[in-house]
Amino acid sequence: MRRLLLRISNVNPDSVTTHSDRVLYSAIGAFIVLYFVYATVGGAAFVDASANYTHPWYQWLVGPLVATGVVAYDRAVVGRVAVNYENLDSPDPKDLLRRPTFGLYAGRLCLALLFAVIITEPLMLARYKGEIDARLNDVHNEQISVIENGGAIAAYDARLSELKKQSAAEDAAVQALNQRAAEKRSDARKLYQQAIADSEGDGVSRKSGCPDGGYCDTLVKRSRGLDDQAAALDQQAAKLQDSQKAARDSRAAEEADLTRKISEQRTANADAIRADAGFGARTTAMWYLVRTDFWGIGAFYIGIALLLVALDCAAVGLKFASHGNAYERTEARCARQTEHEAAIGYEQGLRDARRYAEAASRVMAESIGRASHDEELADIAIEKARAHLYDSVAGAPVAPLSPAPLINRHPDLVHPYDDVDSIHA
Repeated sequence: MRRLLLRISNVNPDSVTTHSDRVLYSAIGAFIVLYFVYATVGGAAFVDASANYTHPWYQWLVGPLVATGVVAYDRAVVGRVAVNYENLDSPDPKDLLRRPTFGLYAGRLCLALLFAVIITEPLMLARYKGEIDARLNDVHNEQISVIENGGAIAAYDARLSELKKQSAAEDAAVQALNQRAAEKRSDARKLYQQAIADSEGDGVSRKSGCPDGGYCDTLVKRSRGLDDQAAALDQQAAKLQDSQKAARDSRAAEEADLTRKISEQRTANADAIRADAGFGARTTAMWYLVRTDFWGIGAFYIGIALLLVALDCAAVGLKFASHGNAYERTEARCARQTEHEAAIGYEQGLRDARRYAEAASRVMAESIGRASHDEELADIAIEKARAHLYDSVAGAPVAPLSPAPLINRHPDLVHPYDDVDSIHA
């Protein structure tokens, strides 16, 4: 198990010779494994938040890829030994390692902060899901109230109220006529009852009967006149209502259309407001809760976030803090020894190459010298043979020729075959 953790830490187990180094790199390997799990879950939570919390199936495919990339970076940083390749023949331990490259660790810190925002935040939002949902519900209710008091719904409501006022005014006019008719009928009933009472001798005249022109007859005529007026008012109200029918139908259709538009607008607004519950809205709600309830939520939130960031940086932090340990010195010695041997071998190869080149050049020079000497001997032999031949044929000695080639050597020279032709002649 410990050897597996050392392999995960990307170190050479054979060079981990001390107990402290075994504990150190085993801890680094354990932190890398924990970070892989954390990055996988965080990456899946980020994909889920990006998909508006629809829990897509591929969220568990993205998380391991992200975790693998960051773990590869951590293993490269942890397994890297800053070997100093200067003064390879120096036995001083100070010359084994170079100073740590701070840019490498600074880049990892920036990557950790970036992942704290991208991966840690979705995990924290999932942790406080109930509180965030309650806050979003309050925000949505406020947004709905603001939308109801302004915008298209307010315009529709204003027009609908105006139409209702017009209908109410028309209804009031018809109702006024009907009320006046009812009052006249009520008065007619009262007059008729008085006429009956007067005809029975219980009225004002104290006389029975209802003679023409008498008080009883007058009451009856007045009662009938009120009934006629009431009937006329009813007819007037009916005519007025008939004249209002077209306008009423138009207003009723417009009111129905406005009611439908208001319902559709409210539905659209509610859907839009409910849709505003993604990563950004939840982050805003989370920070509102942190500000308003710092000791209840904020402190716990910041503590968990810092803990996860520490887990993110733990492996590289241990590597940075343990710079120059026994493992790195052992690896540096092996690397410097290998480099020194390679440098010596390379230098010996260069010297051998120089010797070979010098020997080859000497051989070539000697070969060229022998070749030129052979050419001189050949020229002397040819000259002696020609002289002997010419002496045998002409009977007189010939002047010696230069060691230069005999044929076409110079345009001023006399060709020997001209003399031969003169002899034959």
